[in-house]
Amino acid sequence: MLTIINNLGIFWSGFLMTLALVGVSSLAAVLLGAVLATLRVSPVPILRTAATGYVEVVRNVPATVIFFFTLFALPQIDVRMDFFAAAVTALSVYYAAFFCEAIRSGINAVAPGQAEAARSVGMTFNKSLVHVILPQAWRSVIPPLINVFIALVKASAVASAFGVAELLNVMERVINSDASAVIPILLTTAILYLSITITAGIVAGHIERKVAVSR
Repeated sequence: MLTIINNLGIFWSGFLMTLALVGVSSLAAVLLGAVLATLRVSPVPILRTAATGYVEVVRNVPATVIFFFTLFALPQIDVRMDFFAAAVTALSVYYAAFFCEAIRSGINAVAPGQAEAARSVGMTFNKSLVHVILPQAWRSVIPPLINVFIALVKASAVASAFGVAELLNVMERVINSDASAVIPILLTTAILYLSITITAGIVAGHIERKVAVSR
């Protein structure tokens, strides 16, 4: 335990870096996922095809490949980012596809009569989506969204291999400095990750109860 106490500052900085990485990536991924979900249900065939192609390609590629692409391929076309920005980009691009499918499942769960009623009063596709469909869809997508968020939190550890000083990176550095304390170091790292995912689950459950509607 002495090793943990002596390195509390380092663990705290790694935890804050993980929070920043996860927070920015999640926000960007949800926004991009919402746009993709909108395109996937769009009445314009070319938009549906483009969004479907993006989702199908990205979902079936390992996240590590996306990380390598942002770090090593983008500089080849003069797009250069620091490690943190590259990690955020990789996580956002990758998990947007999963957030998209979660949101689209919620859109598809809304009764077709809702869209028909919106069209009958003269609403355009965009207006009916924003004012009628999405507000109802969000109620049913909270559980799948939190599942994707938890997956993103775990995938953020990949950033350690690319120089981002998040929790896993800190864990590796502390183990290298004191290999005799591997178990407490691993437990501390696991507890810090769990503090993020369990808190997210509790918040999601609270929100889900708040927006629940009687069926």
